[in-house]
Amino acid sequence: MAERARVRLEPWGEGDLPLLRRLMGDPAMTEHLGGPESEEKLTERQGRYERIGGTGTGRMFKIVDEATGEPAGSVGYWEKDWRDTTVYETGWSVLPEFQGRGMAGEATQQAIDSARDERKHRYLHAFPSVENAPSNAICRKLGFELLEECDFEFPPGHHMRCNDWRLDLFAAG
Repeated sequence: MAERARVRLEPWGEGDLPLLRRLMGDPAMTEHLGGPESEEKLTERQGRYERIGGTGTGRMFKIVDEATGEPAGSVGYWEKDWRDTTVYETGWSVLPEFQGRGMAGEATQQAIDSARDERKHRYLHAFPSVENAPSNAICRKLGFELLEECDFEFPPGHHMRCNDWRLDLFAAG
């Protein structure tokens, strides 16, 4: 059996804007997300990520490579109104130099465990683009149920075709 990626999650903090620029300001990294965000949007997102942990509506984390201590990406979950109920939505992103090592899956599993421990919302949804094979594979591997393809708006003003994956947080992990 392959050794699992060694990552730790740290709460998103004030000094993480350079990481966010690499994750959401790079055309290659945002290929399935409507393209890179402007500096203004990145600054807004940074503020949201810093605040989310203190609001009781989710958590955002920096993914850290345990071997080097370097920031490798982001993962989190946040409240979303979906199909007449409030659920958690999750998303993740890993820098190119850390991809292919299982870090996204391991970090997302840790975020799932955090959301499960809260016992606040029953369902966690992920909405990767139908064209994003690696993210869809992570959903499948982590036990999400594929519900349907759907139209999804992200970022605001950009519509894309996504898979709606759902995980029951109240089921045995």
